[in-house]
Amino acid sequence: MKTTHPRRFALAAALLLLTRIASAHHGSAISYDTTHLWSTWATVTAFSYQNPHPTMTFDRMTKDGMVEHWVSELLTNPSVLARAGWTRGKSVEALKAGTRVKLYVGTSRAGGHSGIVMKIENEQGESIVGDRADVKAVDLDGVPNGLQPTGEKKLPGQPGA
Repeated sequence: MKTTHPRRFALAAALLLLTRIASAHHGSAISYDTTHLWSTWATVTAFSYQNPHPTMTFDRMTKDGMVEHWVSELLTNPSVLARAGWTRGKSVEALKAGTRVKLYVGTSRAGGHSGIVMKIENEQGESIVGDRADVKAVDLDGVPNGLQPTGEKKLPGQPGA
């Protein structure tokens, strides 16, 4: 006599569904080059503490005096920030418009002035809004366009595409 186990079946189905949902979250390394980080001093123009990742726009000055306007998202999500003590209020205050910060950036794989911020330091060299103290990057402060993708493949929106 064959017996079915509805509870086991339901549990297996639920686990399968949860793994599919978890794998659906985008990976930052797909959109951004997180293996070739660069750093720059910048001025925050806007910061939004939102899910799934906070966003920030910033301006950076090149060596020839031109201002570049960048858009970015932070790697860390709000729940991780809050657990590390970086609540919405504290983060918004630390990154209010006009604040000068040192950013550790992974440029968008499509190129342009878009990236993911892996680490933020204040003018005293302290890590702020996050917990990634071990991040290292090439200093490209003032270098026009930061570190842009290279290679023969051109993605939509990339210069020369």
